[in-house]
Amino acid sequence: MSSSTVEQLKNTSTALRDALAQQDWQAVGELDLQCRQAVDSAMADPHQQTDELRDRMQELLDLYREMVEVCQAEQQRIAGELRQINLSKKSAKVYQLFD
Repeated sequence: MSSSTVEQLKNTSTALRDALAQQDWQAVGELDLQCRQAVDSAMADPHQQTDELRDRMQELLDLYREMVEVCQAEQQRIAGELRQINLSKKSAKVYQLFD
C-alpha cells in the first residue's frame, strides 16, 4: 500500500474522530464519504501491505463502533426531548381548557 493511501486513511480517520467528538454531524457525514473513498482506494491498491492495512481497518472499525454508540445516545437524547416537548404541549392544552 502506498504511503499516501496510509496517510489518507489515517488523516481521514483522525478528522472523523475529531468531528465526532465535537458532534459536528455535517462534517461527520462528509468525512464518512471520504473514509469510504479512502477504503476503496486502499482495497484497489495492488501493492498493499496487509499488516498495515489490517491495522488501519481495525482502527476504522473501532471508530465506526464508537460512532454508532454516540449516534444512538444522541438519538435517545433527542427522542427524550421530543417526548418532553409533546408532554408540555399536551399539558398546555389541558391548562387552556380550564382557563
